[in-house]
Amino acid sequence: MGAREALPKYFAILEGEDIPNFFITRRIKLNFNENLDLADLWNIHDEGMDKLRENDLDGSGHKNLLDLKAVIADKILENCHLCEIRCGINRKKSIGYCRVKESLIASDFLHYGEEPELVPSYTVFFSGCNFRCVFCQNWDISQFRVGVEIIPEYMALKIERAYRFGAKNVNFVGGEPTPNLPFILQTLRHVNVPIPVIWNSNMYMSTEAMKLLDGVVDIYLGDFKYGNNECARKYSKIPRYWEVVTRNFLLAKNHYRAEFLIRHLVMPNHLKCCTRPVLRWIAENLGKDVRINVMFQYRPEYKAMEYPEISRMLTLEEMEEAEKIVKNMGFKNALVG
Repeated sequence: MGAREALPKYFAILEGEDIPNFFITRRIKLNFNENLDLADLWNIHDEGMDKLRENDLDGSGHKNLLDLKAVIADKILENCHLCEIRCGINRKKSIGYCRVKESLIASDFLHYGEEPELVPSYTVFFSGCNFRCVFCQNWDISQFRVGVEIIPEYMALKIERAYRFGAKNVNFVGGEPTPNLPFILQTLRHVNVPIPVIWNSNMYMSTEAMKLLDGVVDIYLGDFKYGNNECARKYSKIPRYWEVVTRNFLLAKNHYRAEFLIRHLVMPNHLKCCTRPVLRWIAENLGKDVRINVMFQYRPEYKAMEYPEISRMLTLEEMEEAEKIVKNMGFKNALVG
């Protein structure tokens, strides 16, 4: 077995036999006033999601469910709780904890270094992040405000151009895409090519952001870093990591036609506390058929040399142990290495 068995809907989109979720979400017609308060907009959103799940495309309205998701995301910016840091900052006026105010594109290109089924992937790197990973390999964009501001209509044109040049998907990453969810939703309102949406994330979204992503994301490319809260707090300065990330994977499991590709970066001296519990949780809660990528690409970047236990590359013994864990847990669609 392999990627095709784990990601059947994704491959059906690539082969022209299906369409991406956001195309269907745009067909759910709704009427709403953008000036309503958030509670009322959420109620209309829930009704729209019911229509989506029932495949009720017969409604009337001048707007659609994707329009509504974009409006709600924009309103959340005024008291930002897109991620579980919930800093509450008005990001229309100030920079949030994530160092994001307006969305900045650090780079975008056809990426050939992702998993085989994803390449070439039109990868959009946002600057800013809600994590403070001491070993971050993209620290130059995740921990700083860099890049250019692009209007959503132009970003949509860039996505369409990439699709015509062979991109199999649009891959929103960073940094972290979560603080940029309003921009992403606005962009997808204008995209007119059937390109699958990849959410390449640390999976620390709020429950509200998860509701907005439902019906939009085709593949959750989730980065499942830690097997406990202590390591997450020490190396990424993140509270309640395990509770939030496992909750979000379970929520995503029930999202409209969503599929998974889960990455786990093996870290030196962290097989017992992180690799084993992460893989065990995936096997028990998402199944052994799920597509996973257990990666050996760790290298001590950024501030990692300040932490002796992670200041080196993996040993051969650690790689072999990780391979053994994957095999013994019975994963059928795993990439290892």
